[in-house]
Amino acid sequence: MTTIPKSKNLTWHHGKLSPEQRQESLGQQGAVLWFTGLSASGKSTVAREVELALVENGINAYVLDGDNIRQGLNSNLGFSPEDRKENIRRIGEVAKLFCEGNVITLTAFISPYKADRDLARKLVPAGQFFEIYCAASVEDCEKRDPKGLYKKARAGLIPEFTGVSAPYEAPDQPELALETGKETLEESTKRVLNLLQEKGII
Repeated sequence: MTTIPKSKNLTWHHGKLSPEQRQESLGQQGAVLWFTGLSASGKSTVAREVELALVENGINAYVLDGDNIRQGLNSNLGFSPEDRKENIRRIGEVAKLFCEGNVITLTAFISPYKADRDLARKLVPAGQFFEIYCAASVEDCEKRDPKGLYKKARAGLIPEFTGVSAPYEAPDQPELALETGKETLEESTKRVLNLLQEKGII
């Protein structure tokens, strides 16, 4: 799907605040934490735990969850390669807006294609995008299978299911790789928070 606006009668409207003024006024910098991994790899679970820890410490943070977004903004998209690409394109643009508003934005999407994740990265200023790979194997994810999706996919009831009948391209150099098949939730959460501290985001 094209990213070129259909209308030619558009003008970009600039605000009165510079990014530096906004950061000083709000007391925090925006960032995008892009969680990627197979279904049931722990993306949403870790993202929600990190969100809670940040908000409890007075930091504005918000999770954009794949299932939730597909029930609203992206409800017209399926799981074909083309629809997956558009799904990630849209959420990349939304994450960019949240980041510009100085929110620490956590996205929890399978986002199986490297090229799509790279495009999302390019939307955000350098140093404010963090790819976080939830590195659990298909076997580990299938053992969890909290939604019963792997079972349905193996039975042929869900076509183009990532890890079973559709590919997943793991990150080559993520800012952080979480061994969610081995680590506890507490350990994974602490590693994400440590990353944000090391990079000067919090």
